Amino acid sequence: MSAPLAEWLARIETLHSKPIDLGLDRVRAVAQRMGLAVPGVVFTVGGTNGKGSSCAMLEAILLAAGYRVGLYTSPHLVRFNERIRVAGREAGDDAIVAQFEAVEAARGDTPLTYFEFATLAALRLFSSERLDATILEVGLGGRLDAVNIVDADCAIVTSIDVDHVEYLGDTREHVGREKAHIFRPGRPAICSDPVPPASLVEYAEAIDADLWLCGRDFHYVGDQQQWSYRGREQRRNSLAYPALRGANQLLNASGVLAALEALRARMPVSQQAVRHGFAEVLLPGRLQVLPGLPAVVLDVAHNPHAVAHLASNLDAMERPGREFAVFGVMRDKDVDAIVAALKDRFERWYLADLPGARAASAQWIAERLRAAGIGAHDGDATEPSRIECHATPTQALRAARAAARPNDRIVVFGSFLTVADILASRASSDPSSRRPH
Repeated sequence: MSAPLAEWLARIETLHSKPIDLGLDRVRAVAQRMGLAVPGVVFTVGGTNGKGSSCAMLEAILLAAGYRVGLYTSPHLVRFNERIRVAGREAGDDAIVAQFEAVEAARGDTPLTYFEFATLAALRLFSSERLDATILEVGLGGRLDAVNIVDADCAIVTSIDVDHVEYLGDTREHVGREKAHIFRPGRPAICSDPVPPASLVEYAEAIDADLWLCGRDFHYVGDQQQWSYRGREQRRNSLAYPALRGANQLLNASGVLAALEALRARMPVSQQAVRHGFAEVLLPGRLQVLPGLPAVVLDVAHNPHAVAHLASNLDAMERPGREFAVFGVMRDKDVDAIVAALKDRFERWYLADLPGARAASAQWIAERLRAAGIGAHDGDATEPSRIECHATPTQALRAARAAARPNDRIVVFGSFLTVADILASRASSDPSSRRPH
């Protein structure tokens, strides 16, 4: 009898001494022993922010066009199964366990990280399916990420900014070079960052990739009602805005349409499929608004670039009374820059502890807030504290709700784990609240 999925997930966390060990030799060797061959047209999607949104839009459009699609993303929010989808549905526990058993049998004494093990499992599941297209989201960087053992037919790099400094470098040029390595010679290489680092362009040109740059090879124009895409040869006019909120989603959407234009001879997609895909796409945790009052906005913004977009998108939404923050984050993020971007925005901060060795404690975040000038009472002892610390994001949100009025807004942001805790709590109390994406 096979071990349940939860036992496997606990086990694969212990197979490597480090949670992240970038490099392709180990994972490629195991993949070769397994004889993996990824079916269909392969899209690889990398970038600092916007990867998940781009993958979701690409999947939704291809499904609407009638193609059978495999999708691999990370991290998950509530259930591991979210990471592996076939034909629009999450893989079941039994199917995932079968892949884990096959990876375990093939790896021998080769140590694999959690992400590497999961990636091989997803690739093996896809290899057993009749897929027209496979979409693979890069986990971290690009050059040495496990996903990069697969040669993509088309690669998309979304926004590029400094993050994961210890692995990718401390400048956009360093980060851009790492991410550009998902490009392949002679194949479409899409970059939807409007100001790409020179290092990305230079690498693409050095390997003779078919580089598509936003603003040069494709762009978009829009007003309050609709938008249009302009590519090298293709035009898609009078499009409704994607169902995913945020003005920055048009950059992601135009990059997706550029990828589809680049491969239109192999995978034609009608205008109707594009419209339907953009209308139906769902992705929890990206400017997601929960039902009810006060308004609660969930967003996985966890680096300065993403937080800047979050602030801009909040400004574009209906203006509330007061705004409260529920925030939890990893300690290796640029927390000072995140706080600096938002410190004047929120009436109060409800900080949450998160699980794991990398997580920043709520007390540590509180120290960073105070260092930025956000005092406990801002000099008025009669006022409630502007900073509260809680054991979980759910408890922090509960406290924020208790303090908020109906016309206020609560913004839950930071690590995926912050948003995941809220969604998991909602799912356990009301299973109908979990919508598939």
